[in-house]
Parts: sequence; C-alpha cells; structure tokens
Amino acid sequence: QVQLVESGGGLVQAGGSLRLSCAASGRTFSTIAMGWFRQAPGREREFVAAINRGGGNTYYTGSVKGRFTISRDNAKNTVYLQMNSLKPEDTAVYYCAARQRSGVLLAAAGSDYWGQGTQVTVSS
Repeated sequence: QVQLVESGGGLVQAGGSLRLSCAASGRTFSTIAMGWFRQAPGREREFVAAINRGGGNTYYTGSVKGRFTISRDNAKNTVYLQMNSLKPEDTAVYYCAARQRSGVLLAAAGSDYWGQGTQVTVSS
C-alpha cells in the first residue's frame, strides 16, 4: 500500500505560480513511478505530468509544457509540481498518483494509488 498526501493548492491570479507537493509513504519511494492528474468540474480526470522512478525522465501534456515542471526528491519521498504562468483553464482539483507496476504513469487507468486531491483555482 502507498499513501499519498497532496498540499500546496490554493487561489492565485492568472499569471501567478503555485507549487504542489505530494508526500508518499508505505513503500520505497524510488520503486514507484509518479504522476499528476487534474479534474475540472464536469470533465474527466486528465493527465498533467509524470516522472520516472529515478527522476531523469519527465512527461507533460501539451497544454502545460513550458509552464509546469514535475520533479521528485527520493530522499524526502516527495514529488512536486511547479506551476508557472497559470491560466484560468488550469483550474481543477489536482491529484497525485503512483504506479508500482513497471512503466511510466501516463494515464489515469495506469495508476495504482491516488491522493485525496488539492484544489487549484486561477482567477482571471
């Protein structure tokens, strides 16, 4: 079992920045692939960013490339999502996800564990 706890969401004006954190416990962190997803009201949960176990490879959905950065600190059992140049369309509940099977976490169906979510609201 892996437990995930997100933090760092909030209300920010368009153009601003937020940094989300996700603390993991219950399994050796370096053995699990991590990702961030988001879900806006009335929409399906969508992939935002992913990082492999060692942290050397990152993946992003097109709409956040160049604005968001995913990173991980295996010594602190934590994954981060730095979000810059935020837009109103980034407003959603953001979820941290973990995959203990082999491969990278690029789709919601590939996740084995989810955090409780943290609200990000970007005002125009």
